[in-house]
Amino acid sequence: MPLSEEELRLLEQMERALSEEDPKFASTLRGTTQRLAARRRAILAGVAFAAGVAVMMGGAVSGYWPVGVAGFVVMLGSATVLLSALRGQRAGGAEPHVAAHPSGFGVIDGGRGRRTRGGRSSSGFMDTLQARWRRRKDRGGF
Repeated sequence: MPLSEEELRLLEQMERALSEEDPKFASTLRGTTQRLAARRRAILAGVAFAAGVAVMMGGAVSGYWPVGVAGFVVMLGSATVLLSALRGQRAGGAEPHVAAHPSGFGVIDGGRGRRTRGGRSSSGFMDTLQARWRRRKDRGGF
């Protein structure tokens, strides 16, 4: 069912107000600006990595080791930028999900681990152990 003209007008006003009030948040919701920037960084880092490989191989073939070391440093730096750009590209549109937890703690699930109210991080291993403990407790084992 399409929106009426009044609803479309109200929606456009809300979008404009959001963009004016917090442009960074509005950009994050759209996701285009950050994804494009991350993609550009990833492409440039890939090109720099290939250049670093060429410089390192040139230094190895010529026997002039400082050139090889410089090529390796370029490779290392560009690989770091490439990985951070790829992570930023994946996480650019995903906001952490806040969910209620049976223990009463607010759980923020950002995809990797979980942060509880105390700021502690637990891995999947700890989640598995906690689930086992809850099952035992529910069965009346303790």
